[in-house]
Amino acid sequence: MRDGGRIEAAIAVLADIETHHRPVSEALKDWGVKHRFAGSGDRAAIGNLVYDALRRRSSFAHIVGDQSPRAAILAAYAIGWGRGVEALTAALAEPHAPSPLSDDEAARLAAADVSDAPEHVAADLPEWLMPSLSRVYGIRLAEEGRALTERAPVDLRVNTLKGDRGKALKQLGDLPVTPSRLSPVGIRVAIGSGPARAPHVESEPAYLKGLIEIQDEGSQIAALVAAPTGDGQVLDLCAGAGGKSLALAALMGGKGQIYAYDSEKRRMHDLYDRTARAGARNIQPRSPGRDDVLADLLGKMDLVLVDAPCSGTGTWRRRPDAKWRLTEAYLTTRMEEQDAVLDDAAGFVKVGGGRLVYITCSVLAEENEDRVEAFMRRHAGFGIVDPLERLAKTDAATAAKLRPFVHIDERIGPVLRLTPATAGTDGFFVAVMARD
Repeated sequence: MRDGGRIEAAIAVLADIETHHRPVSEALKDWGVKHRFAGSGDRAAIGNLVYDALRRRSSFAHIVGDQSPRAAILAAYAIGWGRGVEALTAALAEPHAPSPLSDDEAARLAAADVSDAPEHVAADLPEWLMPSLSRVYGIRLAEEGRALTERAPVDLRVNTLKGDRGKALKQLGDLPVTPSRLSPVGIRVAIGSGPARAPHVESEPAYLKGLIEIQDEGSQIAALVAAPTGDGQVLDLCAGAGGKSLALAALMGGKGQIYAYDSEKRRMHDLYDRTARAGARNIQPRSPGRDDVLADLLGKMDLVLVDAPCSGTGTWRRRPDAKWRLTEAYLTTRMEEQDAVLDDAAGFVKVGGGRLVYITCSVLAEENEDRVEAFMRRHAGFGIVDPLERLAKTDAATAAKLRPFVHIDERIGPVLRLTPATAGTDGFFVAVMARD
């Protein structure tokens, strides 16, 4: 396919998403099934156009003066991909392309002006969330919003149960890889622009043999901050597919015990295969059932990890459609779930130094500091501690790199906040609480 046909296809996919309120991945998959003539490069280019259009949906609509899928895709190609009006005009003259640019469209795309746009439009943020986001970011709000519109990199975590970062970098030598800036076990794979396909890491021998896992650097850091001891007893209460359980297993050198649990059995589907591939023998999955499968762990855990269900606002680079689907009702539901899982977690933490680590991939204080403050009001025996205290004892260099991301909340104390703009990671929040 030539660019004109790709643009037409991307418009159709975006229209399908908006008309039927479908996830992007589902709409793209269905388009591919119905258009089997399209090669992998075509599918990647179409997907990139759709995702890039969604990342900047609001500002693109303002620039073109039109909220249609056509306007968003044309702007993604001309502005987002940096192709310009001349190249877009040429693409629209190709067979199977959309109709040519109008004079107004051409002028607006050439100007690409957002100087008169409201702040939420220029920053591509939902208007109703601006008070919440301003509360966290203040004068840095526009910068943080723009960072959330960029494409996210591919981050890998080296599984130290099977080798070190040097070994992994050598085995991944055919890919554009560099050591991560913050995580000592992280590797970043450079991503291209425009129609470029992301490397298929899952087909690499290093992945198939368990030397590496795909995991955002922010998620890796959250596991590092949890700082489990080698012989400790750990409960990963919202384990899902097991990404953080696997990271903790490597940090513990395969010793101690990690009990991986999730209230939704289907979310644990990949955990078993991933655990086997990683050689993480100290992970014990506990699937929900009729009986209380965690009853024997009450009051015995040195560390309870709560990677809580959340709005996912910190992952908008990867899931830009979620940015525009988020509602106040959904956020309220997530906050209620966060309170409930924290209350459940408290009972498993050992008295006299056991720790509870609360993690979200949200950037909203309502899901982060507010939930921690409310939890500590309900559970007087828990107090906030410096999130880097334990890490500094085992890896002072990494702790020093992370120190700028520790914020002192006047109500609860020190917490860790990571964002694309500040840390180059997904948005993450980590609070560490100890039990008296």
